[in-house]
Amino acid sequence: MLNQITIVGVGLIGGSFALAARRAGFRGRIVGCDRASELAVARQRGVIDDGTEEVVEAARGSDVILLATPVGAIIDLLEQAPRFPPEALITDVGSTKEAIVERAQAVLGDAARVRFLAGHPMAGRERSGINEADAGLFDDAVWLITPLPGQDPTAGKAGEFLQLVEAIGARVVTLELAQHDRLCAWISHLPQMVATALAAAVEDELGDDPELLAIGGRALREMTRIASSPYSMWRDIALTNTANIQLALQKLEQRLAHVRENLRTRALEAEFERGQKFRKNSR
Repeated sequence: MLNQITIVGVGLIGGSFALAARRAGFRGRIVGCDRASELAVARQRGVIDDGTEEVVEAARGSDVILLATPVGAIIDLLEQAPRFPPEALITDVGSTKEAIVERAQAVLGDAARVRFLAGHPMAGRERSGINEADAGLFDDAVWLITPLPGQDPTAGKAGEFLQLVEAIGARVVTLELAQHDRLCAWISHLPQMVATALAAAVEDELGDDPELLAIGGRALREMTRIASSPYSMWRDIALTNTANIQLALQKLEQRLAHVRENLRTRALEAEFERGQKFRKNSR
């Protein structure tokens, strides 16, 4: 039975998990670890029962330690894992997995199969911080896990944690490690880079044009919505999934060149048909 959960990083994901756990009936203690300003808001909102800026102190007595920070910070925090309670499950929400798992195995050795569960909830928004935390963030969301070789994610604390994940409304899906990072490069990381590049291009071309704001444009707003996402999070994703993102961008560049070269041919129709097929199949 899980009696205490420590959440390191009580922002959008970490704070939302705490709220969702309470909504799902979790009656244990929730301890936060973050900057003092974030902890103050988290206490005020009832997200956590207690909090501290010191991670080892926050982890003391916990059954689960959820690392809900940007990827680079997760990798750094894993260096503290030997100082965490040995019976506690350490898990994370990082958007890339290979670099995180590599560090967990380096620090924990063979014990990583019992003490660490690599996870990634496919949920989020373009705005971050504790003020954005929402108990419904994980409703109907997929929570990806990438178990280590020989690891049984249904056993022990990992199994109890995943039961709570399902209780908050998420659906657990298991992926192989390399496949996770490849898929996420296409379905998450590429869209972010495209939205950012599109927004930056429009800013350079029309940013000073008063008619841009007057005219607006729903398509542009929808395609650039996630361009508001913070660089501090995406920097670490780009650094730890570089090859996959580069390949996805290269293939998109080739596709855009094909579209550019066929604006006046029937090949453009074929592109529209393929795009429509994807949208139909992905509903």
